[in-house]
Amino acid sequence: MTENRALGAQREHGGEIRPTERLAMNRTGSFDWDLDAGTIDVDVAGLLVFGQDPDGFDARPTTLVARLDERERLRLENVIKDALTSGRSSYAAHFRLEREDGSEQWTHVQARILRDRDSRAHRIVGIVRDATSEVTHSEFVMELEKRRQRQTDMVERSTRAMSRAVTVDDVTAALTGPGGLARLGADGLALGLVESGSLNIIALSGESLDVLDDFRVRRLESGLPLHETVLSGRPLFTSSFQELIKDYPELAPYAGRLPFRAAAYLPLVAQARTLGGMVLFYRQHTPFSADERNLALGLAAIVAQSLQRAILFDEERELATGLQATMLPRRIPAIEGGEIAVRYHSAWSGRQVGGDWYDVIPLPKGRVGIVVGDVQGHDTHAAAIMGQLRIALRAYAGEGHAPSTVLARASRFLAELDTERFATCTYAQVDLGTGTARAVRAGHLGPLIRHTDGRVGVPRLHGGLPLGIASVFEDEEYPETRLDLVPGETLVMCTDGLVEEPGTDIDQGMDALAEAVSGGPPGAEALADHLSRRFWERWGAGDDVALLVLRRSPDPGTVRAPRIHQYIHQADPQGLSEARAAVRRALRDWGMRDYADDAELLTGELLGNVLLHTEGGAVMTLEVLPEPVRRVRLAVQDRSSAWPRRRTPGEAATSGRGLLLLDALAARWGVEPRGEGKAVWCEIGPGARP
Repeated sequence: MTENRALGAQREHGGEIRPTERLAMNRTGSFDWDLDAGTIDVDVAGLLVFGQDPDGFDARPTTLVARLDERERLRLENVIKDALTSGRSSYAAHFRLEREDGSEQWTHVQARILRDRDSRAHRIVGIVRDATSEVTHSEFVMELEKRRQRQTDMVERSTRAMSRAVTVDDVTAALTGPGGLARLGADGLALGLVESGSLNIIALSGESLDVLDDFRVRRLESGLPLHETVLSGRPLFTSSFQELIKDYPELAPYAGRLPFRAAAYLPLVAQARTLGGMVLFYRQHTPFSADERNLALGLAAIVAQSLQRAILFDEERELATGLQATMLPRRIPAIEGGEIAVRYHSAWSGRQVGGDWYDVIPLPKGRVGIVVGDVQGHDTHAAAIMGQLRIALRAYAGEGHAPSTVLARASRFLAELDTERFATCTYAQVDLGTGTARAVRAGHLGPLIRHTDGRVGVPRLHGGLPLGIASVFEDEEYPETRLDLVPGETLVMCTDGLVEEPGTDIDQGMDALAEAVSGGPPGAEALADHLSRRFWERWGAGDDVALLVLRRSPDPGTVRAPRIHQYIHQADPQGLSEARAAVRRALRDWGMRDYADDAELLTGELLGNVLLHTEGGAVMTLEVLPEPVRRVRLAVQDRSSAWPRRRTPGEAATSGRGLLLLDALAARWGVEPRGEGKAVWCEIGPGARP
């Protein structure tokens, strides 16, 4: 096309076209390079391509490439050298050459290497041509393809980021967080939502955009470009803020404080409903081609769809969480003899509502019922079932039924709801006056007990089937397990969301919980806060979590009559030695070191007798009697109703000397009935023997 226009111009001026001019327009020539002689024969067209004067060319290869930049010349020489040494029969190369007018010319050479019988190259023949137009066109196509690829990447990255956004806060975080503006290809962003007849700007991102805080909440009416875009549903593209100010003079005080030259005002429309508007700001002058406008509208459509989904989610979540809040107890009743702390945390996934629950139920005779449970599922249906089940279980417990009966009736109630959901729970009736707790378990995690010395025990609660399933299979047996809480001990109950870490065994989570309980503060509220922070920050809360902490009030006695309590589990052989050490340490701290040896020996005898001859653990109490003559009183309580009896062991007997030791070391001793069991006590110190 260019050549035809040049020929036409020559003819219009009546000039003749010389042969060299015709060859220059052809821009393709040939050459013959004699490697042995070191000369190169190039036709006129080829010389013109290389920018050489046909009349002055000396047939030397170095003269032919004299107009090449040094780097281009070295690159061409390396191509030729590589072809010659590798044994190839041809080569081709593109290189740049500067024309006389200073413009750049792309040159293409394609040659064949002639070799003798010994494969030695002796001659090269080929063609050379001006490839500027096709290279330029190729670069244009490549740049166009790169631009389209960038646009495709922007859409894909924005779609990927928005697909992970669940709430409106998630959407704004994706747009304003790291990489948000880069995904949109903009330098600044403003996002507004229509709420109650106003346009509320919920997100601003970009340098100096804080100057737009004056427009955070404005009545949705004409006068501002974003407002008119939302009202009309038509986008507005501007490449000059000065032109924009002419139509919207209210922006004049702010335009000079913004480092942007262009903007795209886009309506956010989803399913024929205008949700709000978005502004994309650009630092550079942007003409907004058709492709760029379509890209901006496509990005706005992605944001609008994500916002619509997020708004519906937020509305449903607000409804669900409100429902759930009414299902859980609003306040925890004060209890005498202890303190209770509860914590509840909704899952971060789903609708942030589920079936976990806790409850504290006042019972007759000063007792209290505590329960932690979990209804299957994480939706409003699970929350509704949880509320009904909690109320039913509370009613059964309030009627005074035994824990096993309470769970059996709750299971029957859930089965009669005609739902496919089941529930797990742990329920305990606690008498804080005596420290007795009767616990039952329905497919749920058992509790932990933190002892006064910081050790954490895991009681063995015999469990039954989950509620609902037990009634379907007609197996509503929930055996009770008795637990003893000495003053100062803490009972911890939770749902599996607290200890179940994705990808690991739940036993690891229980071990981690036991360690955290052991190292936490003693108070119920402080311990609940400690566990909440440690575990919800450790792996997040992908599941609902209910936590209940009950602590029996400590009983340190007085300054003149101090006291300690300690529970020794039957299955804990280390507990006996730790109890003896605790007795020695306490008497040393109380200034009664002289009685430590006798007290430690009698502690071993009394506890050993309980652990050997009964089926449960023992509660040890060590105190100082505030009498004129101070004595140490040691009592060991167990659940057996069989009283110790005096025996006369033979010389070879290995047992039967416990009461003899009591007679020999104690000033007084005796046995007292205690509830279902008894307590063996002794006093050590000055005084008459019994």
